[in-house]
Amino acid sequence: VRILVPMLAHVHEIDSALSFVARAKEQLKERKLKFDARVPVGGMIEVPAAALSLPAFVKRLKFLSIGTNDLIQYTLAIDRADSSVSHLYDHLHPAVLQLISRTIKTGEKSRLPVSVCGEMAGETEVTELLLGLGLKQFSMHPSQILAVKQRVLATSRRSAIQLASRVMRAADPMEIRKALERSAARADAQRAS
Repeated sequence: VRILVPMLAHVHEIDSALSFVARAKEQLKERKLKFDARVPVGGMIEVPAAALSLPAFVKRLKFLSIGTNDLIQYTLAIDRADSSVSHLYDHLHPAVLQLISRTIKTGEKSRLPVSVCGEMAGETEVTELLLGLGLKQFSMHPSQILAVKQRVLATSRRSAIQLASRVMRAADPMEIRKALERSAARADAQRAS
């Protein structure tokens, strides 16, 4: 069991959550109940403030999980449920990808596991990109596991890193989409031959 703290934006929120966990541990000790005293506490990175505050966050947390649905929504100031603006909700916007990349890299440098959850984790068209950014843990709906697993197995580390490098230099989501489509077509052609 791990504890994941959602919607973090400030260091004091982490400190507060950790103090509540410490208090709960003390209460369990007083009642002589068994528990895991080393239960890891992690943080959801789902608002831009959290992604930009990572150096302070990683000193206090044991793992990170990128909540892509909310991160996209809050980064782009687009309510995906509002039909008048939902067409602007774009998981391939360079700002979103920069925040995801930054979170993964900061986690790697700090030796913290990083996962991606939300719809993006289960989208096979971005699997290679996420692998190229260094992602090792995906969290998705069970119905998506097989397709993503097949994509992971068909992806070379080298091609994923090259794709991520191209994508992270792009400034336009359409350019990013084309790069992803070309990469997928190459992978499909290689599997077919």
